[in-house]
Amino acid sequence: MSTPTSSARARLRDILPQLQLGKWPTGELNSITDVPGVLVHTQSIRPDANVNTGVTTILPRPDWSKYSSHAGIFRFNGCGELTGSHWIEETGLLTSPIVLTTTSAIGDGHRGILEYAFRYHTNDEGEMGLFIFPVVAETFDGFLSDQSRFAVTPEHIVTGILNASSERVPEGNTGGGTGMICHRFKGGTGSSSRVVQGFDAAGDPKAYTVGVLVQANYGSQENLHIGGVPIGRIIKSKRASGAVSPEETISKEPRKDGSIIVVIATDVPLLPIQLQRVARRATVGLAKVGGYGNNTSGDIFLAFSTASKIPFQEVSMAPGTSLTKDPYRPRPRTIEMLDDDSINGVFEAAADATEEAIYNALCMTESMTGFKGRAVEALDLDMVKDIVGRRLDVL
Repeated sequence: MSTPTSSARARLRDILPQLQLGKWPTGELNSITDVPGVLVHTQSIRPDANVNTGVTTILPRPDWSKYSSHAGIFRFNGCGELTGSHWIEETGLLTSPIVLTTTSAIGDGHRGILEYAFRYHTNDEGEMGLFIFPVVAETFDGFLSDQSRFAVTPEHIVTGILNASSERVPEGNTGGGTGMICHRFKGGTGSSSRVVQGFDAAGDPKAYTVGVLVQANYGSQENLHIGGVPIGRIIKSKRASGAVSPEETISKEPRKDGSIIVVIATDVPLLPIQLQRVARRATVGLAKVGGYGNNTSGDIFLAFSTASKIPFQEVSMAPGTSLTKDPYRPRPRTIEMLDDDSINGVFEAAADATEEAIYNALCMTESMTGFKGRAVEALDLDMVKDIVGRRLDVL
């Protein structure tokens, strides 16, 4: 269950408006849903104190069941799972919703996507008419949630797909991030966005959006930095000196290094190889907060673009039926792509939005007491404002 924290929860920009988080402005919501067409739904599953888990569902576009999106993946450290990744690497295409959940629910997430497809996209013979490789990513919430309960079900996934919206993504103890821990403080779900001014193919001015959603469940306290200030080390020092009361610090019980999933969405017309490069830039944002990609951490990043609409590959299972396109006769498709000479702003936006999304995950969470009575405190925002604010004031 959530427990009272020492300060009201707020996003980092509301706590420290003087903090500069890169040169690019945010979108209207400062959320991944600022990218036109991207839809998100979060569900927290907390039937009792021993279960604190959930599901985050991301639809790359409203018509995702008809059109694929270009996509790319980067593994900063591979102690984790992202289903469907082989197909994304093989073709550069995202052909599925993206589900973020707990480690023990990978199978339920996979099945839930397929159950949705069979329920809503079958032909008269009851055969699924979609070419789907379900994309499901996980981080481990077993410190605060009893994995043996298998609380996530395929029906949660169907619900997420049906109810995804363009509203600002709820942050903190929500969705797949419900039971997560970040830098030994309560972690969770966070999001942010950036708007990059550029040009369209005709040379006319155009604004592009880069949005990020994270499921943050990684890191040591002493490595936590906010705006370059080593706040984790400072809090740890205050704890050692007795300047911070025990309830303001996290449980000392040892745990496995966690993980972070980063999803980057954009409407910039990017090819899969370019999206792999964008996905790598999430590492910059993660490193600025204090992530090192430890040995047992699953730090997996997925970037996709909504700019090009690639029709789903045809599926024909009935004997005697034929495809509308001959798979042995090459047929070109014309698509736009960004000039690599103009991609640096997209790189910066991806890195900066990743950094801020992690901050928002930390700042919006609440303290939690969960499985076996284990307690994890949220980051004290009064301390953040005091420690980081004083450093910023002297710059």
